[in-house]
Amino acid sequence: MSRIHEALKKAEQERASAPPNDLSAISSLESNVPVLDDGNGMSRVAPREYIARPEPSSSISSEHLRFDDLRKKCAHPTWHLDPNVNMFLNSTNTGHGAEQFRTLRSRLYQLRSTQPLKTLLVTSSVPAEGKTFVTNNLAQSIVRQPDRRVLIIDADLRCSRLHVPLGAPASPGLTEYLKGEADEFAIVQNGLDGNLCFIPGGIESSHPSELLSNGRLKTLLARMSPVFDWIILDSPPLLPVADSSFLADLVDGVLLVVRAGQTPMATAQRSCQELQGRNVVGVVLNAVDPAHAYGSYYTSAYGYGYGYGYGTGAQPKGERVQ
Repeated sequence: MSRIHEALKKAEQERASAPPNDLSAISSLESNVPVLDDGNGMSRVAPREYIARPEPSSSISSEHLRFDDLRKKCAHPTWHLDPNVNMFLNSTNTGHGAEQFRTLRSRLYQLRSTQPLKTLLVTSSVPAEGKTFVTNNLAQSIVRQPDRRVLIIDADLRCSRLHVPLGAPASPGLTEYLKGEADEFAIVQNGLDGNLCFIPGGIESSHPSELLSNGRLKTLLARMSPVFDWIILDSPPLLPVADSSFLADLVDGVLLVVRAGQTPMATAQRSCQELQGRNVVGVVLNAVDPAHAYGSYYTSAYGYGYGYGYGTGAQPKGERVQ
């Protein structure tokens, strides 16, 4: 009986006597047993040290990440929140603005009871409609509930501004992560004594669309999703660039911000067409005059719009959204 036959017979005996949990590993190794030439025209089974071991999985999304570990390892800069645009810090605005964000929060939770809704994209048709304002204050309203953890991500790599109302560092951020220059612990910030975390946009990129579509953002969302109750992305406006259309495919729902008295009706309708096939969970009418609202409470609007952007420019003529 040849030596190779003896070796295979011995492997078969070991497999038969192995515990059930070990069978798959033995089978996997046998299928990859290398055969060496001994120089005399005879073949033999390679010694154990030549047999390749199965490589451990390198998928980052399969690793377990705990919120306490993330908060311990992430950056802890001192944030300086701007009370003029943070509705929950300004007592003058609390009666109107903050209450409307609580209403928006409640409606999102109602939707969540009937459909998966954890990752949310906040976008607008054009710049300066208030999407960054909405992202920031919606997150602030959620973390004021007990044990609610929120991550806000500045995914507007063309004009990152979410760090401004937070008074937070602008980098390192999402750009560095997408380039493979930083891991999640380096880009996540926790600047307050609470459960709000933030990923800024990072340094300016000359090719943001390519970065957003390289697959690493999808991995990041999968990595962070089990850790947080909500992940809210502030995105570029829909119509000037294609980034938001791509981002809408990565999230559970989209929230469209429309600025009352400014956004042309045709522009808002074009945005709805751009979002066809995506889960648009609602439209937020921003900067509404309380005098035009129904009664003392206006449900889906609040009168404290705050817009950053690419320059407002001249709006097309036509009927405005009121």
